Amino acid sequence: MEAIKRIHHISAIVGDPNENLRFYRDVLGLRLVKQTVNFDDPGVYHLYFGDYHDTPGTIITFFPWTNDNYGRKGSGQVGRIAFRVPKDSMDHWHDHLTKQNIHVEKTQLFGQDTLEFDDIHGLELAIVEGDTAANQPDILSFHGAVLLSANPDGTENLLTDMMGLKKLASPNDHRHYETVGEEKHHIMTSMPPQSRGRFGIGTVHHIAWSVPDVEVLEEWQSSLQEEGFRTTVIKDRHYFNSVYIPEKGNVIFELATDGPGFDLDEDKASLGTALKLPEQYEHKRQEYETLLPELDI
Repeated sequence: MEAIKRIHHISAIVGDPNENLRFYRDVLGLRLVKQTVNFDDPGVYHLYFGDYHDTPGTIITFFPWTNDNYGRKGSGQVGRIAFRVPKDSMDHWHDHLTKQNIHVEKTQLFGQDTLEFDDIHGLELAIVEGDTAANQPDILSFHGAVLLSANPDGTENLLTDMMGLKKLASPNDHRHYETVGEEKHHIMTSMPPQSRGRFGIGTVHHIAWSVPDVEVLEEWQSSLQEEGFRTTVIKDRHYFNSVYIPEKGNVIFELATDGPGFDLDEDKASLGTALKLPEQYEHKRQEYETLLPELDI
């Protein structure tokens, strides 16, 4: 199998959708590229944020819950999510976040200067500089993520032996890997394993990895099954097709195709401006529009 080259998206559970929108749009400067519903729980929004062109490797998505069901961070989840920014922009981001009354901690989490902070609902985030300068300090893409694996050895075997990530030198309390694509996304696994987490507000549900198309997705599905992984059927997510697996450390992995893409039902200029429903839910549009909170677009 050809190595996995990059992260496709990361999906998390958060709270009030307008608080979520204001933080990622107005504080972090990301674009809302799609508003739809959770295909498995259509009474909840599924909001997608990324760069202006919805580039693969930039997409973070959210299931905003309107209750007080906060999760517990722990093994079986993705932990801190890191965004990459241009070279020489760390001071800008530190000042910008501090002015927003966000507590920022300077660390070396990803083997280089890292700004750690939390979003409005307790989701753990980070900022890391890339190697390329730019005219604007805007977020470029993911830098990577921390996996809270219950079985770091099992997770490592999948990441390196099947998915083709490269293992890097790392501190004793983490293991460090890098994808082989041009994005060079970084993955850390924390050591030792934590107690089991519980999904809820402020936790990450899954991390998705890019594959080119459905044919390659089918090949991955067969190969994973041959290695003893339990995979789902191929799911039609309208903007991509995917399969899910719980890897050996209980973190939910998704393999997702790069297409058809988020401009399937909207042109690039109007991405994220209207609620888009898959065909199976279109007949209930009025019900969902009544049920879902109005977004401050």
